[in-house]
Amino acid sequence: PGWLPPQFLSYLGACDRLLKQGYEEGQVEEAMEMFQYSEKKAAEFLRLLAQFNDMGFQQNEIKEVLLLCGNQRERALEELVMK
Repeated sequence: PGWLPPQFLSYLGACDRLLKQGYEEGQVEEAMEMFQYSEKKAAEFLRLLAQFNDMGFQQNEIKEVLLLCGNQRERALEELVMK
C-alpha cells in the first residue's frame, strides 16, 4: 500500500505539468495515451490542437490530422485547409 510504480508517478507528474499550462484534464489524458505517455509529444499535440482550434477548425478534424501528420504543424495546417 502506498507504493506506485515509477512510470505511474512520472505519468502523474507529466499530466500535472500539462494541466498547469491550462489544458483540460480529459484532453491531457487522451493526448498522453495517444503518444504512449510521451510528455513532449503530448504537449506539442495539445499546443497545436489549441492553436488550430483558435483558427476555427473542428477539434475532431484537428486530432485526426495531427495524428496523421505526426504533429507536424505545416503539414497539419495544409491538410486542415484542404478539408
